[in-house]
Amino acid sequence: MEKKKNISMAVIKRLPKYHRYLKELMNNEVDRISSKDLGEKIGFTASQIRQDLNCFGDFGQQGYGYNVRELSNQISNILGLNKQYKAVIVGAGNIGQAIANYKFTKLGFEYTGIFDANPKLIGMKMQGVEIRDIDTLKEYLKDNKIDIGSICVPRINAQKVCDELIDGGVRGIWNFAPVDLIVPKDVTVENVHLSESLLTLIYLLQKKQE
Repeated sequence: MEKKKNISMAVIKRLPKYHRYLKELMNNEVDRISSKDLGEKIGFTASQIRQDLNCFGDFGQQGYGYNVRELSNQISNILGLNKQYKAVIVGAGNIGQAIANYKFTKLGFEYTGIFDANPKLIGMKMQGVEIRDIDTLKEYLKDNKIDIGSICVPRINAQKVCDELIDGGVRGIWNFAPVDLIVPKDVTVENVHLSESLLTLIYLLQKKQE
């Protein structure tokens, strides 16, 4: 499998959806599927699926379709799920708790530390992980190789937390704070701005009602 350069972000954003649907097919003991049938399940055209997958290599056989397990494994490798990732959560409020309770371990993704400034939360556990004082974050990052930091703090504190994570060697930031972070070029940020997503939904709903 040889990856092509300059793959659009739109294609990359669709890969997790392929991954999810292929896992569902495997759970339902489906061995093979055509691009047409896969497209009908996902909501894409067969042509779109073939174009997306061709960005990464040659998949499937004419007259046979795709081997579901093989394609799932290939997409898992493309997404980097053949590796283990260590992560921390900074902010143990509602969003931080929701993330901690989600079963990311199936993706090779493990939260090893949770940090907060609220003394009432420190010492409690979420999914078996103890909530630590945020003042210990710097030392924790020094002693542990962490790949990803999830920022779930108020926007006023987000950049400071981001800087501390980066100083501690973290190169992937999953940002839930409603603010655009400033990071070096070698750091990747994925923003999950809930209010922006809601506003997009409201806009699309309004357009359909017009």
